[in-house]
Amino acid sequence: MATQAKRKSGQIVVPGDRLGVIEEFTPGPGTYESEGTIYSAATGRALMDLLNKQVSVYPKARVTSVPHVGSVVLGQVSDVQSKQANLRIFQVGDRLLTGFFSGPLHIGDVSQRYVESMYEVCRAGDIVRAKVISEKNRVFHLTTNERDLGVVYAFCSRCGHSLAQKRFIMRCPECGNSERRKTAADYGKGEI
Repeated sequence: MATQAKRKSGQIVVPGDRLGVIEEFTPGPGTYESEGTIYSAATGRALMDLLNKQVSVYPKARVTSVPHVGSVVLGQVSDVQSKQANLRIFQVGDRLLTGFFSGPLHIGDVSQRYVESMYEVCRAGDIVRAKVISEKNRVFHLTTNERDLGVVYAFCSRCGHSLAQKRFIMRCPECGNSERRKTAADYGKGEI
């Protein structure tokens, strides 16, 4: 059986492939045991550790994060119009994304107070923390209507320098420009 294990080691396996028996190996990550037989639980490369008598399967593809309703996401504002902004989502929770996702942030989902224009909320280039409230037709509709949600990093629309928060007004320490934003409670304190 050891020669059969050597042949299986390093090969691509799929869920349900027979890898060995519990008299010979202990099941490791990516495997499961049923009635004394060890099977692959994932698509990936089989590893037969003959020294420690363990069989494992290491996934071929990484698990990717996808935004879902209720997910807190980070995105960069790509476009702002008077009633809506579009964000390119680059992080879900604490996981960076490899794919391309975007979502609209509508003026009605920004704040509990009245907002006249999205230009008071965010500008192109700003980094925004938002929550997914709908994913109809793979379009991730977003909200910043919570204390911890909103702009986490803002940039001056004149010179591009980071803005400093002074109460409800954002000031550019470089050129003195003043702008408005809907900021998160921890504006400028986190890491991107």
